[in-house]
Amino acid sequence: MAKRIDAVDLNVYYGKFLAVEGVNINIEPKSVTAFIGPSGCGKTTFLRTLNRMHEVLPGSHVKGNVLLDGDDIYAPGVDPVTIRSQVGMVFQRPNPFPTMSIRDNVLAGFKLNGKRMSKSDSDAVVEKSLRGANLWNEVKDRLEKPGSGLSGGQQQRLCIARTIAVEPAVILMDEPCSALDPISTLAVEDLINELKNQYTVVIVTHNMQQAARVSEKTAFFNIAGTGKPGKLIEYAETSTIFNNPSDQATEDYVSGRFG
Repeated sequence: MAKRIDAVDLNVYYGKFLAVEGVNINIEPKSVTAFIGPSGCGKTTFLRTLNRMHEVLPGSHVKGNVLLDGDDIYAPGVDPVTIRSQVGMVFQRPNPFPTMSIRDNVLAGFKLNGKRMSKSDSDAVVEKSLRGANLWNEVKDRLEKPGSGLSGGQQQRLCIARTIAVEPAVILMDEPCSALDPISTLAVEDLINELKNQYTVVIVTHNMQQAARVSEKTAFFNIAGTGKPGKLIEYAETSTIFNNPSDQATEDYVSGRFG
């Protein structure tokens, strides 16, 4: 199920503005890769190119290639909606659909795509997805209650359940724990460690301890100054990035000298 991601000479534009320049990266399947770096350095922008989510902003476009198991997601005729079903996204703040029940939130991806399911099939998807998000035991007796009634940490895990319900190959996470308390953060981090057994996981985080805890590889992004494009400075095993980086800017960032 999990797929490899390769970005080749990727440049990301908002209109004429070059936001991210010249990214080359290989992300292995069934692994967790963390993107770190100061605010405004292009981490989230680049993350959103991996499922064409940045295209929701008018004028956004890329030059270069993003390959999913060798297939270019930007090739002519490729449907972004299809890509987003293969490469799911979990956002910074939990965003369950407020008028939907817990059950309907899990099934939202199927309903948005117009897919009809029998009651037994949908029940199976709901249970499997909530179990996969370590949420089933907490909500199994209130599946018809609104998803917005859950705690923040539960809502984020519900969003993860909604993502994995459609069986993507890749899960992108944009600072998924930044709005959560420490206990909920630990629950999501434990879940990330389980998800990598089936999925390719990419996470943007400002929490360097979190990057060290959950990822096998870490990519450090930086920016030379206001108005300059973000760039990938260094990409290596997480232990190398934090203990023996090859670039001085990486060392300065992970040691807390800036950012």
